[in-house]
Amino acid sequence: MGRLFFGRVTAIYFCLLLVSTTVHSFYLPGVAPRDFQRGDELQIKVNKLSSTKTQLPYDFYYLKYCKPKKIMNVAENLGEVLRGDRIENSIYAFNMREEQPCKVACKVKLDADAAQNFKEKIDDEYRVNMILDNLPVAVRRQRRDGSPSTTYEHGFYVGFKGNYAGSKEEKYFINNHLSFRVMYHRDLETDSARIVGFEVTSNSIKHEYKEWDEKNPQLSTCNQDTKNIIPGSTVPQEVDTDKEVVFTYDVSFMESDIKWASRWDTYLLLNDDQIHWFSIINSLMIVLFLSGMVAMIMMRTLYRDIANYNQLETQDDAQEETGWKLVHGDVFRAPTNSGLLCVYVGTGVQILGMTLVTMMFALLGFLSPSNRGGLMTAMVLLWVFMGLIAGYSSARLYKMFKGTEWKRNTLKTAFMFPGILFAVFFVLNALIWGEKSSGAVPFGTMFALVCLWFGISVPLVFVGSYLGFKKPAIEDPVKTNKIPRQIPEQAWYMKPMFSILIGGILPFGAVFIELFFILTSIWLNQFYYIFGFLFIVFVILIITCAEITIVLCYFQLCSEDYHWWWRAYLTAGSSALYLFLYSIFYFFTKLEITKLVSGILYFGYMLIASYAFFVLTGTIGFCACFWMVMEEQLDQLSPYRKDKSLKLRRWILMEEGRLCRQELALTV
Repeated sequence: MGRLFFGRVTAIYFCLLLVSTTVHSFYLPGVAPRDFQRGDELQIKVNKLSSTKTQLPYDFYYLKYCKPKKIMNVAENLGEVLRGDRIENSIYAFNMREEQPCKVACKVKLDADAAQNFKEKIDDEYRVNMILDNLPVAVRRQRRDGSPSTTYEHGFYVGFKGNYAGSKEEKYFINNHLSFRVMYHRDLETDSARIVGFEVTSNSIKHEYKEWDEKNPQLSTCNQDTKNIIPGSTVPQEVDTDKEVVFTYDVSFMESDIKWASRWDTYLLLNDDQIHWFSIINSLMIVLFLSGMVAMIMMRTLYRDIANYNQLETQDDAQEETGWKLVHGDVFRAPTNSGLLCVYVGTGVQILGMTLVTMMFALLGFLSPSNRGGLMTAMVLLWVFMGLIAGYSSARLYKMFKGTEWKRNTLKTAFMFPGILFAVFFVLNALIWGEKSSGAVPFGTMFALVCLWFGISVPLVFVGSYLGFKKPAIEDPVKTNKIPRQIPEQAWYMKPMFSILIGGILPFGAVFIELFFILTSIWLNQFYYIFGFLFIVFVILIITCAEITIVLCYFQLCSEDYHWWWRAYLTAGSSALYLFLYSIFYFFTKLEITKLVSGILYFGYMLIASYAFFVLTGTIGFCACFWMVMEEQLDQLSPYRKDKSLKLRRWILMEEGRLCRQELALTV
């Protein structure tokens, strides 16, 4: 009884997760909270330099910033390395709940190369990313619509361009003074505190001093009593060769009512609930429309079956066959390139399994933004282990087509799709490496990916293929004719190209609004964590792909065209074409990428995403169409297999008697 109650509670809780409209209601942090006492040391870690204009991350110390005596890399997982994150220690340190006004970090003198690097990063609008207690630093910005609420931007700009008063010459200025504000939530009983916010305000200040003392530097641009920046003394710090730059910072603390479990809410996309619900309602309308068409087709078929079973047809009516029935002996004829179709179906099942399991983990909060790189790591590992079902699915279909070279089919399943992806990824990684960006995957990580591929994925594909070939072959419900039936001339709207292109519009239409938010999170340096909405949209995508393929396949077979195998796959898979076209539209309307290498990276990665989307949606459409054809053949085209009805058996006997009489008359 207790287990039953627990199961029901779990089911209700999971349903609430799916329909939740806010992120924090189902956010489960990926790391444990840390309690800090007054005076505990806090160490800021530095992350990559990022820019939405170039999409090329760089190491923080690529620029001539203040360096600690020993630079130590924080342990990174596979996902962090693939994302280009490079988390290292820094010189910025202070104590919990102790104000730190105008502290000098270091003084550096810019040589020609250092000055040029700073200027290039200022031109490309690079931002500096820092981390405190696993929270990224954020810059507070007022909303453009005049709303009193504020928004946050990730990281602060390296610098800016401007000109002195009375001069038209444009100069480069560096943000060398950082004002940190740490927000904490205090426990009234223990007086311990948890960090719930990390903000920064960056300024460019040309500091002045009389004599530089490395141990205790004194700046005349700071008030001697309060050590705060003196108003009116903020002359900006110019970037140029042989310029001395003094890096300073101050720290303030503010108590907050925000709970630790909700501290990521300000970083996430929480202001777009109405748009997401509009997307889901829009997609549901498409699903309802397609469901109505499928229901009409099924009801029409069921009505015809009932009519045949409950009344005896005349001799002329019994011999009359039109549309679908005419091609029942050819619908299971193996298509051209059937081995390639098996490979793509197996790969699609692998992607589908990876996506579903990843979303389940994300819904439960295991892949939260606090778990850096967790999403990417989970996708890679799940892809590797899903090789088992890829081999099994491909082998089952290949055996149905009476294929004999199962080892070759297995090798294609194991190497074709990941080989294409790896080749494109290797070329793109070489371009990133040529730009000296930290986004380039190191050789060791590349070798680890190859080991996962060859050491785990490939053997699992072979195991799955072996298990699939051990199973009995899927039997065709109807015996295939030896001579292929001639296909009549098709109407223009039933031509393969037109039908395929039309079929991809509705699946893309069901997801394109959510696609906008996904592209924004990837290319505009924002977090995406509305996995509840994403899961609903993904379910809608599956239903839409299945239904549009069933409808178009039914019309195709009714027009006596039995070449449905590849067309079913391409009908739903063509939605990937619209995804890629939308990515082109997004590139020219939302992004400000100007560099050739950055443009190649964008379209290269979007090509990979579109290719994977093609394989995924194509497999969904194919499996739905395959199920529909099998069911229709069993229920409608082969009544001899379902002879439980007395009237049906009577009809069968009368048909056999009629055929015997015809044969006897011909013999006489």
